[in-house]
Amino acid sequence: MSKDTFDPTKYNHSNNEPFAAVMERELSRRCILRAGVGMAAVGMLSGIGLTGCSNTENDENLTTPKVELGFDSISGAKLDAVVVPKGYNAQVLAPWGTPLNDFAQEWQADGSNTALDQANSLGMHHDGMHYFPLHGSSTDGLLCINHEYIDQQALHPIGPTKDSNSLRTIIDEVRKEINAHGVTVVRIKQTNGIWSLVKNDSHNRRFTGATTMDISGPVANKTLLETPFSPGGDKVRGTLNNCGNGYTPWGTYLTCEENWPGYFVNTGTQTEDQLRIGIDDKNTRYGWDDLAGNVDEVADEFSRFDITIKGASATDDYRNEANGHGYIVEIDPYDNQSSAVKRTALGRFRHEGCVYGNVAEGQPIVFYSGHDSRFEYIYKFVSDALWDPADAERIDRLTVGEKYMDQGTLYVARFDDNGMGAWLPLTMAAATKDQDVLADHFANLAEIILNTAGAADLVGATPMDRPEWAAVDPVNGAVYMTLTNNTKRTTETNAANPRLNNSTGHIIRWQEGDDAGQFSWDIFVFGAAEDGTAEVNRSGLEALNQFASPDGLAFDARGIMWIQTDNGAPELTEYTNDQMLAVVPSQLTTDSGDLEAINSENQAELRRFFVGPNGAEVTGLAFSPTQTDLFLNIQHPKNWPYSNDAAMETPSNQSVRPRAATVIIRKHDGGEIGV
Repeated sequence: MSKDTFDPTKYNHSNNEPFAAVMERELSRRCILRAGVGMAAVGMLSGIGLTGCSNTENDENLTTPKVELGFDSISGAKLDAVVVPKGYNAQVLAPWGTPLNDFAQEWQADGSNTALDQANSLGMHHDGMHYFPLHGSSTDGLLCINHEYIDQQALHPIGPTKDSNSLRTIIDEVRKEINAHGVTVVRIKQTNGIWSLVKNDSHNRRFTGATTMDISGPVANKTLLETPFSPGGDKVRGTLNNCGNGYTPWGTYLTCEENWPGYFVNTGTQTEDQLRIGIDDKNTRYGWDDLAGNVDEVADEFSRFDITIKGASATDDYRNEANGHGYIVEIDPYDNQSSAVKRTALGRFRHEGCVYGNVAEGQPIVFYSGHDSRFEYIYKFVSDALWDPADAERIDRLTVGEKYMDQGTLYVARFDDNGMGAWLPLTMAAATKDQDVLADHFANLAEIILNTAGAADLVGATPMDRPEWAAVDPVNGAVYMTLTNNTKRTTETNAANPRLNNSTGHIIRWQEGDDAGQFSWDIFVFGAAEDGTAEVNRSGLEALNQFASPDGLAFDARGIMWIQTDNGAPELTEYTNDQMLAVVPSQLTTDSGDLEAINSENQAELRRFFVGPNGAEVTGLAFSPTQTDLFLNIQHPKNWPYSNDAAMETPSNQSVRPRAATVIIRKHDGGEIGV
């Protein structure tokens, strides 16, 4: 998530016990997390199923493949260029505005491209991403790219046009902004080590802030989704603020709607879910609703962002429009005739990402997601359907998605003492912390989903420091999640969260228990500057791995974990731009084989691999199947890219219109990345 789009005034006002208080007790009796290959990732993925505070007497035969990082940690940098280790190169591919087909003219450096151009070109501010191979190829595949938000000054020649009352006046500008949001699916090919976009390929397509989509699961009913555009409540328009991402075992892409509430306004009486999630009562983020009622408006394309009740029924206004946003959206990149589907059973909140746990035949599929706001929660969804490996080969992928993602149980995490935790179900029969049940507060499951965060408040979930991306270790199934920062932490100090104005964040880790309601946990690493006090720099970080605000997070197939930052901490912004680090967590173990956290003795195993250009966030991560090509995204750069060589610095006397772009990193010798 970009710090440029986060609204710091929106955060959880519930009185649930702060994570800081729990962690203080946790440090007094640290629970040991298991390192064995047989460790369960989601309480059902291993035949051994051993997790938590237990001994290792049954693990003698478990082995972990050895993976060693093969690069030296690089220094921080402050350049209008990217920095990679010795022996690597970095190529710019598919920057914002690159045409997907002949319906769009080439990108214009003066910002003069039209809304039609933008609808047929790469969107703005690339974020989460995944590579889908064609026929298993590592050199020919589809790249799915999220586009989180826009920079109006860069998108238009001189920024947005407004009248004397600061109201938007140019329809094509607003349409262009809506079209710059969403997701791009684009075919890319590699020839002799150089990647290129395949223009006019049949797979190329855009999902924008105006694309009609299907919606499924508990919220998919006429009562909650009825609008003048969709009287039957079975269609919604657009996907917005697409930040983190995921993918599925059956080959589809998941895009996550994060800071979507700011796109809507309700100037009347807000519902409980609108108040809880942060719908504004005065303005929308970009003023798209300024053009509501314009003579050239088509199908209420701008009016829909004002969700104020104005008529006698839901067919007279757009009171239900926002109910179609805040979900995980499933896309089949291989089928260019398919619609995107919003999967409401996985909850409605500010989704940062969505990752599935390790899968096993005959066991449920589990997805993890974080709510990216201060003092918000961590969620998991457990499917009712049990995994059938044959489903991975089906071509009706969205039907498979319906099977595993439309029926199941949504849980929220409570972190208890002594490194143990509980997954609290968000069902009608679920007990609340006040000794009643959710059925006393909600009429049905659809209402629970619509106000997921409010339901989580009631059951007593643990408020966290901005949960963002999750990742699952393929070696042992441990789940990691970035907690980016929390500058609203002003009164709580203890051994676990000792920092007022916690600007540097940390990464939490857990292992599932033997049933869906249990887990054990610890803190893997605390972000900090190298010169922080012992109470601040608890992980003993040094100059070559100091970091702040962990955000993007992913494992590759070999068990290397890649950590990306969205650094807003003054302790580090003078030293380096946003960065990406690497570590192999499964190999940080005690003599008895238990997993260790990053500490002063092993901190050198965490190494800085990449530094982004000035002003940019480093985000999005994908690998080719052979692990020889690493794809990452550069969002909102200041004065970059200057050339197709991402590491070429923009000359100090030149200024370029900034363009978010994908960067592809390869070794000079074509070998595997990172080793």
